[in-house]
Amino acid sequence: MSAATSKPSPPENAAAQEAQPAGGSHRTPLAFVIDDETSIRQFVSLLLQGSGVDTAEFSDGNALIKAAPARTPDLVFLNVNLEIQEALQTVEALGRAGFSGAVQLMSGRGAAVLETVRQAGERRGLRMLPALKKPFETAAIQKILNELKLGLPPPAQVKISLAEALKNSWLEFWYQPKIDLRKKQLAGAEAFARVRHPQHGILLPGSFMPEADEASVVQLAEQSLIGALKSGLNLSRLGVNLRIAVNMPVTAMTKLPFGDIVRAHRPQANNWPGIIIDVTEEQIVNDIALANDLAKKLAEHNLKLAIDDFGKGYSSLMKLKEVPFAEMKLDRTFVNGCGSDKVNAPICKTVIDLAHSFGSLAVGVGLERAPDAQALVSMGCDIGQGYLFGQPMPEERFISLLKQRATVRSAGTETEAPAAAAAQPA
Repeated sequence: MSAATSKPSPPENAAAQEAQPAGGSHRTPLAFVIDDETSIRQFVSLLLQGSGVDTAEFSDGNALIKAAPARTPDLVFLNVNLEIQEALQTVEALGRAGFSGAVQLMSGRGAAVLETVRQAGERRGLRMLPALKKPFETAAIQKILNELKLGLPPPAQVKISLAEALKNSWLEFWYQPKIDLRKKQLAGAEAFARVRHPQHGILLPGSFMPEADEASVVQLAEQSLIGALKSGLNLSRLGVNLRIAVNMPVTAMTKLPFGDIVRAHRPQANNWPGIIIDVTEEQIVNDIALANDLAKKLAEHNLKLAIDDFGKGYSSLMKLKEVPFAEMKLDRTFVNGCGSDKVNAPICKTVIDLAHSFGSLAVGVGLERAPDAQALVSMGCDIGQGYLFGQPMPEERFISLLKQRATVRSAGTETEAPAAAAAQPA
């Protein structure tokens, strides 16, 4: 079941506020991101937040110093731009403040410039990590967090009860952008469930879903649908009408009163695009007749089915033509490396063409590399989703990002849609 959570990056004038997780003593790691490029700051922040690290963003070292944050970060990402003096002043200020965390330099500048800043930091007693050269991929950020033992614990290390999480209202829903690959515009979002535990921090579904009882799964499905409807309402108030996707098993779908839920929580805008419900291919092929019946009932309430992990059960794909799916999501094992892999590329092309023949949109999930996204565009894939375009983020952060982009576009300085610019790592 998909659906996600963390706190939004505070603006520069609010960076002095200490970030504390809701309802417990667990201290969520904090990182400062200092870069004069807004899109880079947001890109790095999204990756960090998706890994359970709170962030504060600053345009330069002066903004950080002026804000005088009350809480010391565990990690500082510092861009070294053309004005090397700014970076030097920042590391000196961190040294004077007795900063004991790690400093991660990032830049497109030459090695000599980075080495100058690194040595200056070491002279101030700072822990200077190896420089991160732009452009960089999302895996580079995760590697840094793993080495520093920051962020989300591996799911296998923490196991909790979904029933307990529901009872204590620990569940949160995060949103990952879905991008129109041709227009390079925000096309929708997918909701992911996260648990904010008072001792363990942010937990992924691997920590609370494997042993979940059926009643809890149905309750989670209902909450994810209500959450998506409410988020759609919040977005519509901003003049943004996005189709939000949620994941739920077929067994839960047969038990939910969709009509009552939608009537109680849906946005009233005439152009409300509705909700997409993702179900895995494996569940659908087991009972095509049931899937077809569910699709018809859902359509009465502007809810549409999408098939997840499309392509795994290739021998059964033709059976799916009977069901009116809005989207078919290519399995990430095929998407990963499709820009160069001689096996994955033709599989992706075949599945995309098959989705189109069914009258569905093709969605490439798990995108992390620009070459793979470019390959999918050339194959005719409609929508892309993955860390290349942003990790799942709390609703507050998602809405904040939309507001920021809308403000910039209204000023006539940016033409890209919300979240599309944040996709660019450098």
